[in-house]
Amino acid sequence: MARATKVLVFAGSARTGSLNKKLARVAVDALREAGGEPTLLDLADYPMPIYEGDLEAREGVPRAARELREIFRAHPALLVVSPENNASVPALLKNTIDWLSRPTGGENGLVPYQGKVAALMAASPGALGGMRGLVHLRQILQALNVLVIPEQFALPRAHEAFDAAGALADAKQQATVNGIARRLVEVAARLAPS
Repeated sequence: MARATKVLVFAGSARTGSLNKKLARVAVDALREAGGEPTLLDLADYPMPIYEGDLEAREGVPRAARELREIFRAHPALLVVSPENNASVPALLKNTIDWLSRPTGGENGLVPYQGKVAALMAASPGALGGMRGLVHLRQILQALNVLVIPEQFALPRAHEAFDAAGALADAKQQATVNGIARRLVEVAARLAPS
């Protein structure tokens, strides 16, 4: 029997009541149903200073970034649920991506991203659901050699989209999340080394 594909799931927000964290939890359930093995991670547990070259030269790559690199390396697939700030990627997510891309321990900065397949989602109270930020996130990840599947999901009016149990109230939206989860697991499994 084939081993389940490990998928690292995280939101690009540290806020406790984040709509993107809610959507990430929905995605975790969808990935399990799709036969994946999801790991839900909270970026709030990995605090890092704002990336700055002189700081890196003085102190090296922060411990939290080194720990997160190892977690990334252990997962062939990523599902990133990102807020949109000013039509782009939030600072927390970009800072995390930047620190993880720094060379450390004799390893190239691309190592945590090599061979990865990713799916993108977003949630926003606005009418576009965070769609504009996903364009930039896709570009950033592709520049790091991550294969980002074309299917993505932007959840508009997200403050009204979840029921009391935290599930998506709209069956069509849930079906879209399920379909993306299946596609991510399928593509990652096909690309996994034998």
